[in-house]
Amino acid sequence: MSTHVSRPSYAAVLRVPQARRTFTAALTARLSYGTVSLALLLSVGRATGSWAVSGTVLSLFGATTVLLMPVRAALIDSHGPRRALLPMSALYGALLTVLAALTWRPGAPAAAIGLTAALAGGCAPPLGPTMRALWSELVADRDLLQRAYSLDGVAEELLYVSGPALIGGLMAVAPPAAGILLSAALNAAGTCAFVASPAMTGPRPTSRRQRTAPVPGLLSPVAVALGVGLALSSADLLVMAFATERGYDTALVPWVLGALSAGSALGGLAGGAVRWRTTARTRLCGFAAALGLVLATAGLAPGLWTLAGVMALTGAFIAPALTTAYLLADETAAADSRTRAGAWVNAGVNAGSSAGALAAGLLIGRLPLEVCFALAGGVAVAPAVVVACRRRGVRARRGRSRCSSRA
Repeated sequence: MSTHVSRPSYAAVLRVPQARRTFTAALTARLSYGTVSLALLLSVGRATGSWAVSGTVLSLFGATTVLLMPVRAALIDSHGPRRALLPMSALYGALLTVLAALTWRPGAPAAAIGLTAALAGGCAPPLGPTMRALWSELVADRDLLQRAYSLDGVAEELLYVSGPALIGGLMAVAPPAAGILLSAALNAAGTCAFVASPAMTGPRPTSRRQRTAPVPGLLSPVAVALGVGLALSSADLLVMAFATERGYDTALVPWVLGALSAGSALGGLAGGAVRWRTTARTRLCGFAAALGLVLATAGLAPGLWTLAGVMALTGAFIAPALTTAYLLADETAAADSRTRAGAWVNAGVNAGSSAGALAAGLLIGRLPLEVCFALAGGVAVAPAVVVACRRRGVRARRGRSRCSSRA
């Protein structure tokens, strides 16, 4: 079920047997995660009349989604995607349906909404990590696998851009709670098609200790992914603060953030097309450091459109950094823990995104924006520098050990 090609390309990725069918099904299910956040935010706000409650509910949903993702991924590694994903998707869809019913009309109890949202997040199927683990099964050639991961990352980026637009269109004809139902339907239909693919693999036998032990070698990609998530979620609020402080129409802010997404998509496609001679760990540190350094200078932009250009350049390193983090996790993980390894990287990005928005909100107004942008860039650079220095230290110790043994 693997393939090897001499000249890998993005078209070659989609020509891998069963790849198009499987990838399309996975993207359909993952679109649910691009639609559910906005639908949940708007429907809870309408039902309770409180944006504070709405934000709290969304935080609960996000927290259980992120924190329990490695646990759900471990179940997939232990029992196989077919046996684990379907029950998760069924529970997730059922709980989203309950949420839609609770928020369809005003007057819903906030406690019931919060509890249901937290439970729904805890059941969300880890479809991204599962698809990335499956790419390793479908593709044997490492260059082609890099292309597959880059294509996967860019497609995921587009899902999170198109999902809110889909909810905006739906709200023209239905209440926001209908968006929650749409999210449930997308996840259920896509997951069913995903697990029905002939490319889907079964569970690999593992010992009880292996199922519960942490995946070794993941500290570097998870730490760098965490820093990238911190930096990017801070950037969203900082761009808004920049526009407000300089007197620009805030309606222009989505265009600046769109430049960030566009840069990420182009950077991801370009990075995946290069046959790198350096190791994944070296590339990961380089991409993250470049991202942070460019973002750190964004506060010095003289105007909003210059800022948009800087953000586009920042975005050019996002997808390559995250794609490389997933590749490094895949390289370091055993075959029976690849889903869990990818889930830890995914959890690192999402945890950083949650914490970064909170930190930026506390700093804006207390520090000059130039300093805030520098700090946001610094949190991406710092883990990359630590990982690079740690790697050099390991090499130096190995070199001294070899010299001692020869003496």
